[in-house]
Amino acid sequence: MKKVLGAVAALSMCWTLSQAETLKNARVYNEIKHDVSLPLRDMAKTVSVQKGLPHEIENHLGKAVIKDFGKTDAASIDNLTLPAVGTTDLLNFDGQAADGVAPPDTNGAVGATQYVQWVNLEYNVYDKTTGTLILGPVQGNAFWSGFGGTCQSSNAGDPIILYDKVAQRWFAAQNVFSSPYQICIAVSTSSDATGSYNRYQFAVTPSNAFPDYPKWGVWPDAYYLSFNVFTNGVTQNGIQACAADRNAMLAGGAATIQCFNTSNSYFSLMPSDQDGLTLPPTGSPNYYVSLGGDTTHLNLWQFHVDFVVPTNSTFTGPTAVRVPVYTLICQTTRSCIPQPTGGEKLDQLGGRVQYRFAYRNFGTYESLLISDTVKPGGTSTAISAVRWTEIRNPLVKPIAYQAGTIQDASTSYWMSGIAQDKFGDMALGFSASSTTVNPSVYYTGRTPSMPKGKMGAPTLVIAGTGVQKSTSDRWGDYSAMQVDPTDDCTFWYTQEYIKTTGSFKWSTRVNSFKFPGCK
Repeated sequence: MKKVLGAVAALSMCWTLSQAETLKNARVYNEIKHDVSLPLRDMAKTVSVQKGLPHEIENHLGKAVIKDFGKTDAASIDNLTLPAVGTTDLLNFDGQAADGVAPPDTNGAVGATQYVQWVNLEYNVYDKTTGTLILGPVQGNAFWSGFGGTCQSSNAGDPIILYDKVAQRWFAAQNVFSSPYQICIAVSTSSDATGSYNRYQFAVTPSNAFPDYPKWGVWPDAYYLSFNVFTNGVTQNGIQACAADRNAMLAGGAATIQCFNTSNSYFSLMPSDQDGLTLPPTGSPNYYVSLGGDTTHLNLWQFHVDFVVPTNSTFTGPTAVRVPVYTLICQTTRSCIPQPTGGEKLDQLGGRVQYRFAYRNFGTYESLLISDTVKPGGTSTAISAVRWTEIRNPLVKPIAYQAGTIQDASTSYWMSGIAQDKFGDMALGFSASSTTVNPSVYYTGRTPSMPKGKMGAPTLVIAGTGVQKSTSDRWGDYSAMQVDPTDDCTFWYTQEYIKTTGSFKWSTRVNSFKFPGCK
């Protein structure tokens, strides 16, 4: 494939939208219950595999309107092809295969000695040195085996697995998507993902608020959450941004969650998730991001939480951070990514930022990375491309320090994830497909010495050898690019691809790699 990569010079303009405000009086969720589990390796033996007819996992479409200026900033497309960044590949192996639902919601995290991948219904624990399977596949609700209630009995997908790098603990969360809606959290008592967990259950308020597309981030003072609210699972009713008491959960004590509601003007906020061991500045808020109200900017919020005096908690924003002008894709349908002959059009999940919103404190500056799916520029005939943005100085005057568009002359790139190591090397993973390319997995990257806004030629992780048919057009929902907490250099990426043509026959891949200059 001929590669066409975009570049953007540093951007400095930012401004505050007129509707920016500070929300107070957070809604407080008291826990329904909490306990300490048996070791997960023992609980996994008692949870039976759920079998049933192939089916689609719900993911509601939002109605937030983004004004599309219908063009791509000319500066972002310069037809420059750069060489690959010369990363060293380490492990590259198949993760969980199709389990009867779609999309897989492929995500994973790396800890002290293990890598955990969790798809919609099942998870696996691997030795991170060899890739050897330690535990799995296990049903996702095994985290709450013996806990009782719907956290134990429900296994409805949209899971999140993270590694709290500072505390060296695993964080697992999965919502209950049948009324009464619940938030289920499990925090490990050690760095061993197969050990015991502090477990929590919270009821979503109001009780008819379907908590769709939940996303979590780890921060020193809380575990931060966002989800799109659909009243009775039908009518969009804004977003809830929430903070769960991290210190209480690490200690296994009683805990609360505090939440704010935003208006329907916004959709799919993403909380920031800390990489590295350098903490944010003392008292720093957690940051939330979404696409802006038009295709010239991103929206940024600040969440300050006070678990002792909840009336002191605030949710402030949005602040608009200008980015190169982009064009939305496939506005009349969610399914438009082409495959070779015989394959259905795939879900592009445009109109929202992609998981994760990766934060890192470099000491002299703070950096936040995000990516989303846009229309390619120039002469490309592809349907989609990946836009990535680095935000700096988020507390006082956030700016898009650099941004770029990764695109191909004819192959669509989408469903991305981005992160950076301790030296500022960035890695961006994504799906790729076209009428001649089976759905495959790639990543690209950049080193700090490269010109701003530019990344190298993509590296193939795994080439697809089939196409997806009759799977409700669903794809991905998200992928995960993570950084190893031990060396703070090794990237771990997991993503969906198609190995075998058919219906509900997706596969997933896990690969690790590092930049040669990071040691």
